[in-house]
Amino acid sequence: MHTEQAIIIGAGPCGLAAAIELKRIGLNPLVIEKRNLAHSISQYPTYMHFFSTPELLEIGDIPFTTANDKPSRLEALNYYRTAAQRHQLRVQPYTAINEIAKEGERFVLTGEDRFGEPCHFAARYVIIATGYFDHPNVLGIPGEETDKVSHFFREAHPYVGMKVAIIGGSNSAIDAALELERIGAEVTVIYRGADYSRSIKPWVRPGFESKVAKGAISMLFRATVTGVDRYSVTVRTPEGERAIANDFVLALTGFHPDRHFLTTTGVTMEAEGYPTFNETTMETNVPGIFLAGVVASRHEANEIFIESGRFHGRKIAEHLLTL
Repeated sequence: MHTEQAIIIGAGPCGLAAAIELKRIGLNPLVIEKRNLAHSISQYPTYMHFFSTPELLEIGDIPFTTANDKPSRLEALNYYRTAAQRHQLRVQPYTAINEIAKEGERFVLTGEDRFGEPCHFAARYVIIATGYFDHPNVLGIPGEETDKVSHFFREAHPYVGMKVAIIGGSNSAIDAALELERIGAEVTVIYRGADYSRSIKPWVRPGFESKVAKGAISMLFRATVTGVDRYSVTVRTPEGERAIANDFVLALTGFHPDRHFLTTTGVTMEAEGYPTFNETTMETNVPGIFLAGVVASRHEANEIFIESGRFHGRKIAEHLLTL
């Protein structure tokens, strides 16, 4: 089995940025991706625009140009694909890594390809740059596993004329509600908070509040969904439980990094629940295993964005130069 100098698990923006930085110091890492390149961005709503300006999303000193103030999902996919191609990164998509074991001076990675066939890799260094989009925050309620419930919102068109319940009060929930109302869906937003989230984009909130005030969108505060069945959702409110007629549920409750995978590699967890790593080098308690991107978040996945996670690879590269 050939031993790579370094393997990066995850071909999102932070994994690609790390690969570019390692190439700059003379390494030629293999990037292994469970799905497609920049998978998390491809899962974003079809017509989404980033909050960030393009220069804050740049990697590898490649300018990110856009005709708009904020880049779109499509522009970001094109940008990161182009960055990988220009830097001639070695990306192996549709390959899942399930286990990392230390054997002497190297790590052996065991996984499987898209057809379930086993595959094995070896590397001196491993950088884990897995995101969080594969791990939604589940509600743990009856009916959540049914086809009418989704933790992703791609576009509004499939829901024309449908009764849609949106669980959550973040920007993703608010944006989805506005798109759905615009195409003729009957929208109910169910949020456990007592008031609108302070994180809602300030240029979006007034329009949303106006829709609620006019009755175009139903907004339930201090409310939680306790069950989902074929034709309704059961909602607990301060006034008691009630059933709301429903066709589809969008549980936009966020995502979290895969902590379990980290622990199987020997990476320990701090008392607060985040992985053990050195902030200066991004190296974990397992020498030779590093973190990059949201997997290194201390508390919530959204505390590390592309804007900050893209620099983790530089820290790793600088450390490897000293070894």
